[in-house]
Amino acid sequence: MGKYFGTDGFRGEANVGLNPVHAFKIGRYLGWYYGQDHKAKIVIGKDTRRSSYMYENALAAGIVSSGADAYLLHVTTTPCVSYITSTEDFDCGVMISASHNPFYDNGIKLLNSEGEKMDDALQDDIERYIDGLIPELDYATRDQVGCTVDFYSGRNRYIGYLASLTDCTFENRTVALDCANGSTWMIARAVFTALGAKVLVINDRPDGVNINRGCGSTHIEQLQEFVRQNRVDCGFAFDGDGDRCLAVDERGSVVNGDAIMYICAKFQKDQGHLPGNTVVTTVMSNLGLYKALEAAGIGYAKTAVGDRYVYENMKANNQLIGGEQSGHIIFRRYARSGDGLITAIMVMRVMVKTNLPLSTLSAPVKMYPQVLKNVVVTDKQAALADEAVQREVAAVEAELGSEGRVLLRKSGTEPVLRVMAEASTHELCEKSVDRIIIAMEKRGLLVEVRK
Repeated sequence: MGKYFGTDGFRGEANVGLNPVHAFKIGRYLGWYYGQDHKAKIVIGKDTRRSSYMYENALAAGIVSSGADAYLLHVTTTPCVSYITSTEDFDCGVMISASHNPFYDNGIKLLNSEGEKMDDALQDDIERYIDGLIPELDYATRDQVGCTVDFYSGRNRYIGYLASLTDCTFENRTVALDCANGSTWMIARAVFTALGAKVLVINDRPDGVNINRGCGSTHIEQLQEFVRQNRVDCGFAFDGDGDRCLAVDERGSVVNGDAIMYICAKFQKDQGHLPGNTVVTTVMSNLGLYKALEAAGIGYAKTAVGDRYVYENMKANNQLIGGEQSGHIIFRRYARSGDGLITAIMVMRVMVKTNLPLSTLSAPVKMYPQVLKNVVVTDKQAALADEAVQREVAAVEAELGSEGRVLLRKSGTEPVLRVMAEASTHELCEKSVDRIIIAMEKRGLLVEVRK
């Protein structure tokens, strides 16, 4: 990860860590870079937070001042930008969003012409340009100045694409959708209505500051209660930019990303449509998922945390289902990134095809209690490699056996180690994590345990 761009773009508090000058310079560089041998076309989408409009204008100004054309999808999802970029002959795509973060944060995500996350090398060059380490670029003049184009039609094409992804109707099904007052607020209802479902929608009144506030996939309690009160077949909660989805079954219980991967992978395996008979997860997926997959005869791979690494593994090994417990699920046959709406469609399709309720489909995944603590240390690498710490990890793992596990991983941006344990009880998880933290303290590696 670079100075500004992390695994999920350039993110920061609006006008504090990320300001309009940053956006303008990103647009300037992209317009110049892709326009060196042709008239470049760059498509931009944004979520509903108030500052997104500011960044949209700054990005567009930078792009057209370098001689490229900026196409504005306006409020839409990150997966929509990915789809349109890859199918409409754009040089790259830009999404303005801080995903599940509160409204005062924002971010800029860059996608290549295939709709995939931008290569690090190009993002590194953009960072150097932002910091003045690359000479100033020439401005386009006269008829070489680019155009800004309203591109609402691209969003409609994406809606049509989503409605084409299932071979069955959702008639006689009632679904609740929590749009998080974010990017899916118009799209989600249109898609599920087109597929024949009776649709009930909550949190579809964005005002620029209520995105993710007490709603959506990060605050799913509201959807759980709504499902119980209205006795619907299932519910789906999205995040601010629509690339994540968590489900709620007919009883009001949460069906997280791990359970969703199991449900869809099991169905695809039974249909003979799961290449390599493998699901791609991150190291943070729950032990309960792995046990359920093993019982179903399905293999799995583990990557570092981040949908980028999941997708890279899937692409390299021709896998079709992968994702994260948070609900960032990738169905590579249909998309090049996590897509909350595709995830919801795929889950509904399994429900219709099997004629089983969501609670039954998810039942084989018995989630293990999990405790994670963030530990500030003097040196992340030294703490990870310390022999005494490693001995304590090995001792805890040996005691947990097949009914638990321990994971240590370092933060990419802070002097923090994340200590996680899964076990049969919450108390055992706490005890296991604390034993490892005490080992760090005895070795003089511990600064503090964050709340």
